[in-house]
Amino acid sequence: MPIPPPTLDNRKFADLVADLIARIPIHNPEWTNFNRSDPGITILELAAFLVENDIYVANQIPERNRRKFLGLLGVPLQPPTAARGLVAFADERGPAVSLTLNEGLEVRAAAVPFRTTRALDVLPIEAGVFFKRAVDRPDLLDYYQTLYASQTVAPPAAAVGLYETVPLPAEGMAPEDAIDRSLWIALLARPTEKDALDDVRRQLAGRTLSLGVVPSLPESGRSLAPTAAGATASGIAGAGDAAGLRVFAPRLPPGGLLPSDLASRKPAYDALNVRAVSDVLQGPGVVEVTLPNTPSGLSLWTNLDALESGVGDFPPALDDTEQAERLLTWLRVRVPVKVLWMGINCVEVTQRAHVSNEALPDGTGEPDQKIKLGLAPVLPGTVRLTVMPDRPDATPEQWEEIDDLLAAGPEVPAPDPRLPPGTIPLAAGDPKVFVVDAEAGEVRFGDGARGARPPQNARLRADYDYGLGRSGNVGTGAIQTSPAMPAGWTVTNPVPTWGGADPESVTDAEKQIPRYLQHRDRLVNAEDYEVLTLRTPGADIGRVEVLPAFHPDLSPNLPGDAAGVVTLMLLPKYDPAQPEAPMPDRAFLDAVACWLEPRRLVTTELVLRGPTYVDVQVSIAIEVVPGVAAAAVREAVKAAVIAFLSPLPPAGTVLLDDRAALLSTPVAAGEQRGWPLRKAINGLEIQAVASRVAGVELVHPVRLFKVTAAATAADARSVQPLDPVPLEGLELPHLIGIEVGVGDEPPPIEDTGATTPPSTVPVPVIPEDCR
Repeated sequence: MPIPPPTLDNRKFADLVADLIARIPIHNPEWTNFNRSDPGITILELAAFLVENDIYVANQIPERNRRKFLGLLGVPLQPPTAARGLVAFADERGPAVSLTLNEGLEVRAAAVPFRTTRALDVLPIEAGVFFKRAVDRPDLLDYYQTLYASQTVAPPAAAVGLYETVPLPAEGMAPEDAIDRSLWIALLARPTEKDALDDVRRQLAGRTLSLGVVPSLPESGRSLAPTAAGATASGIAGAGDAAGLRVFAPRLPPGGLLPSDLASRKPAYDALNVRAVSDVLQGPGVVEVTLPNTPSGLSLWTNLDALESGVGDFPPALDDTEQAERLLTWLRVRVPVKVLWMGINCVEVTQRAHVSNEALPDGTGEPDQKIKLGLAPVLPGTVRLTVMPDRPDATPEQWEEIDDLLAAGPEVPAPDPRLPPGTIPLAAGDPKVFVVDAEAGEVRFGDGARGARPPQNARLRADYDYGLGRSGNVGTGAIQTSPAMPAGWTVTNPVPTWGGADPESVTDAEKQIPRYLQHRDRLVNAEDYEVLTLRTPGADIGRVEVLPAFHPDLSPNLPGDAAGVVTLMLLPKYDPAQPEAPMPDRAFLDAVACWLEPRRLVTTELVLRGPTYVDVQVSIAIEVVPGVAAAAVREAVKAAVIAFLSPLPPAGTVLLDDRAALLSTPVAAGEQRGWPLRKAINGLEIQAVASRVAGVELVHPVRLFKVTAAATAADARSVQPLDPVPLEGLELPHLIGIEVGVGDEPPPIEDTGATTPPSTVPVPVIPEDCR
């Protein structure tokens, strides 16, 4: 908890000497030789040396007092948050064998190190992800019926729907975008093994395919359900749970031959064993797919007719002849969310660098010994400490990290004289423990009564990880190298890394001392929720609204109607997509959810949501004071109304409390937080705001309109005069149009009518397959 104190005097030896020499012409004009060999200069340097020592001692007085006081309070600075991400390995030119990479392999984005979180099998293959996109070509249906009539293949009994095989686009694919609601993964041999497909299949049999998935999730919110004993606090799927994602491989008949009976020529699929490493329905992650145990399970049908390829439930046909020659098999993937990216040989990484076997100062045997690690800040929970007592028969001892030394046992067990005879005392905790200040990189031991002291002259060694905070958030493709990767391999990150945040600043930490003493970093009352949410690392929060006993999915519902539920409405400070109506994205909500999860009560359901915006338009007619520029007044009225209806607090509002009162509110008294929830938009209030603008002589009655968006591209949106405009739940106003005119009548509001779909260029499509 190294909060640096204010320095009383920061002058150094050179500064003092320069000040003294500058005063010579004033006090002794006859002294003109300022050479360092001059005896007078030597005397001044001696005086400066003594004064510098006095300044150093004076600066230590407030430091010791302040550090001791904060140490008694136990207020820590929040350590940095390590960035996370996904990387995909590719064995492009290495041996055609499956290799297993151990956990903790270092990969780098320039000078920023990352480490893998799990071991994985890197398979010597390539993969392509495709889906069947529907094509509307009624003119081709009769042509396909004619083709089927002339072949031995039975035409489809159901209505035919044409499609084209397309790779997974950058904007992603939702299940409804595919004609069969599936993604198809083509497992391909490398170009050098296209003539040895059976050998490659033998290498893959029984191996684990690490499948990376990046979902595109709605930004409606996150929900943290109440937890019970044995349940996961974060809601992440447990081991073995596929988290809603299913993978299938073709089930081939003997010899890979389809039956000659036309009615029986239908593909069958076996569900593969899928184990979720992380919940891919909530964020980027990895699932482990166990491939079939035999090479034949990784093959395809051998007597598939040309017109059968891709029909019905058959895998799509590959137009690329070179890829088709290298095709090993297809995997069918069903996932209930929109997918932005999917790939093989993936593993999760965290931004961290590892320090191994660092030599620390020897033990002193004194109580409360403190040791500074060489690199800081340290990632929480990564310190491993080894103590080697200074004895010939000693063996290395592994000491454990704990949260509080008050929970440690005594160094030497002793009976409690306060207990009556015959009482069995409670078991004491392990004495060989230590606590870590992650932000400062400081290790502290016990005093003997609470935690053991490292023996005198004992040798101490430490292993730990340290992070770079926000610097770990790198862009797509930034991770490219590894010091321990086999030759012929490549690595990259398909999506940007996320979640890295710098340590908490000293200014923010000092402001939280009263609040920390009040809630001890736990979410109990409404103010705790607001203050701790504002301290979320890496999230630039513009507004927090705490609604106790309220659930936005229950209707009608007012705060107080849903016991055990707390809803937080969150707005970022800036949203580049819509600055006037910011919405929290998924990464923003995930950062807040991960921060609040360990701090909430286990019986509380916490719901994180963004607002629901109600589109409104305003038309105002004003009279301007004679002699004042009408254009300037008109723009000032617009700015005032926009600020009045803004969902964010005014610029410069201090959200975090900077006063030392336990009952003070996070936002300074008298300053608004943005448009209040459940407050109707009233034209009379807007009229009053406009009338307070300098240069306005009179404001005529305001016209207020509620705009309802069009349901489809062909529908006209509704512009309805309505005053007041009611708001409920998490609704906030979104001012999409404002007209201010000078005169008696408010300017008209234009109705744009039906929305026009974006223009497209007709391109002839040659469908490869039909269904």
